[in-house]
Amino acid sequence: MAILTFLISLAGATMFLLFAVRMVRTGIERSYGASFQRLLTGTGSQLQASGVGLGLALVLQSSAAVTLLVTGFASGGYLAFPTGLAIVLGGDLGSALIIQILSFRLDWLVPVLLAVGGYLFVKTEGKKTRQAGRILLGVAFILISLRFLREAMDPIRDSAFLPAVAGYLARDYITAFLVGAGLAFVMHSSVAAILMCVTLVQIGAIPFEAGLSLVLGANFGSGFIPVWLSRGMSQSARRIPYANLGLRGSWALACLLVINSGLGAELLSGVQGLAAEGQMLVYVHLAFNGSLLVLALPICARIEPLMQRLMTDPPAPEPGLAGRPVSALEPGVYGPPAQVLANLKRELLRMSDLVETMFRPLADLYQTGDAAQIKALQALDPEVNSCLSGIRSYVADIPAEGFTHGELKQAREMMEYAIRLETAGDVAARRLAVLAARLNKSNLRFSSEGWTEILHMHEAIMANLRLASNVLISNDLESARLLNSEKTELKRMERDSRKRHLKRLQNNKRHSFDTSDIHLETLRALREFNSHVAAVSYPLLYQNGQLLETRLIEDMEAS
Repeated sequence: MAILTFLISLAGATMFLLFAVRMVRTGIERSYGASFQRLLTGTGSQLQASGVGLGLALVLQSSAAVTLLVTGFASGGYLAFPTGLAIVLGGDLGSALIIQILSFRLDWLVPVLLAVGGYLFVKTEGKKTRQAGRILLGVAFILISLRFLREAMDPIRDSAFLPAVAGYLARDYITAFLVGAGLAFVMHSSVAAILMCVTLVQIGAIPFEAGLSLVLGANFGSGFIPVWLSRGMSQSARRIPYANLGLRGSWALACLLVINSGLGAELLSGVQGLAAEGQMLVYVHLAFNGSLLVLALPICARIEPLMQRLMTDPPAPEPGLAGRPVSALEPGVYGPPAQVLANLKRELLRMSDLVETMFRPLADLYQTGDAAQIKALQALDPEVNSCLSGIRSYVADIPAEGFTHGELKQAREMMEYAIRLETAGDVAARRLAVLAARLNKSNLRFSSEGWTEILHMHEAIMANLRLASNVLISNDLESARLLNSEKTELKRMERDSRKRHLKRLQNNKRHSFDTSDIHLETLRALREFNSHVAAVSYPLLYQNGQLLETRLIEDMEAS
């Protein structure tokens, strides 16, 4: 019975720790996620790139999240392999610094974090203040989960079970290494896995030697997480997480063998008395990631040819084969209702990808005005129109028999969203692209403040496009609410930018005068584009009573 109680308590504390780490990361991504692309792709030297990775890991509390961000941008051609790998290596060191911070006994801070974080999250309306409250609550939950983890070990600390397991792991360092790797992968969080190992060593549940092998294994296992999560991406992008896995795995195995040799045992016996065993484990983890960064950073560029040979690009498609997915709709062919609705969703996702492809390069086109790129962007608009025509015909011809009223309504709602996406494509091709060409044809440039405001709006809309796809696929109510609140946030950004622009005009800033019309038209177009994209959330919100039909006050008494 004691073993069962222990396993349930351990599982509860572990899941609470994972939830807390995810809560912090989610709060930060929702507040500042739109700025990550500019931060990652604006790095210069590899040393600077590793510093950016370190900072991002501290913010996101996850080196795996940093690696996935890098992989995504590398897949889009925004990051070179050496820069991306340098960011990932810096992110690994950043996650080790997080563990150093969280390993301190900060239980006294929990009530303060809960009070301040709870107030900000529950009582305030601003997006960033609410997410700041989420972050503070998440940190408090991490500290509480670590306390639960320590308490979960109390019932079996003096039993025969734990010493037997701990002793076996201390003797068989290969098994301990593999257990640590599996633990990090299963938990999908190296921070959570290593914090657990440090806590177990701190309370004397496992010996320092076993903890050391577990931590080295967790470092190895953490490299598998982004490899697994990026399995659907392009081969060229996946070279970065695979290269990171190879470097971490090689260095972890080398350190494991050295530490468990005679020389390693002498070194450990000499340093163990310098700090408490749990803290010494954190120092070893920091030293491992710091030394890996120092050793691997100078050879990032040299690793690229090796990865290209090991992971060759797939052969180019033969002439005449389509480069993009074909339509998921076959006119006149209708299966069960679930299949019909799934086909419509697939076609909407294809349409959304086309619109995102049109919108993504607009920020660059405002600076370069490349006529060929603008023409290529506008050439996608007829394809988006064709998607709408296909969806409209498909929905119109759905046979009424065999479909419920609710299923037919869902199909019509998807057609309405397709109309919205087609209009968003028109905004990108016929307004924003034209404005970019006009700006460069007149040889004009926005003021630095105005350009920053437009760039932030573009980044926010890119994040909303990805969120809209998630809502379309998952029908997740929380994501729909977030997308709708992001629409309100973008309205605020447009309004604030317009006000600041008018103030710059009052201050006689020449750049603002020259580009005033284009600036204001761009703001209106960006807001309209985002409104069409966010429309995917409306049916789900109406269905769950989360959205009002009108904002007008009903039954207003006569004054």
